[in-house]
Amino acid sequence: MTRDSRQMPNHRQLPGTATVYRRREPSGSSCLFAFLVFAALACGGCQSPLPPLPNPPGPHTPVRLSPGDVLKLSFAEESDLDETQKIRRDGKITLPFLGDVTAAGKRVIDLQGELTSRYKEYLENPEVLVTLESGSANVIISGFASKPAKLVFDRPTTVYQAIMEAGGVSDYGSASNIRLTRIINGVQVTETINLKPSIRGQPTHPKYVQDGDVIYIGRSLF
Repeated sequence: MTRDSRQMPNHRQLPGTATVYRRREPSGSSCLFAFLVFAALACGGCQSPLPPLPNPPGPHTPVRLSPGDVLKLSFAEESDLDETQKIRRDGKITLPFLGDVTAAGKRVIDLQGELTSRYKEYLENPEVLVTLESGSANVIISGFASKPAKLVFDRPTTVYQAIMEAGGVSDYGSASNIRLTRIINGVQVTETINLKPSIRGQPTHPKYVQDGDVIYIGRSLF
């Protein structure tokens, strides 16, 4: 009696042998490539924090004058010479007897001492009091801020406050990767600031902005 071939199993194997299934193993080069890609993504934004800037300004730190600042000059005995002037774009003001005087880049106390010394030639009592009526700090906030912009502040402002004025850190930004760039003695210097402790309400020592600062908010990796 013969068996119908249709009833025979579709696969045949010799008695005493086992079926072997081969699985394709990933090559070593593929694993290495995948590891490198993961490492690059994980560490792309994990740059070493830059050290703090020297002599950070505070609310009582003597600031250096800049164009746009308004100065009031009060003379000890010659009240007719009293006046209020705005520092021009060229960084100078024009004063009686002296003509053009450079004010930008100097501290108020330094400018006051310079004027008192120079007025000795023209006045019996050369004492002059210089006060800053209003000062402004132009700060650029860029990167992953909700509203990147160039902002002007006329009072001591922290980096945290400045970023909040720009709408805060966007959904794609990183509050722990804030880069503050400032020109110090003709050299552009950058430091890294982590604002997460401030956002969480933890006590911190605030960083204050200065005129000409650039704040860049880095991208978040997650």
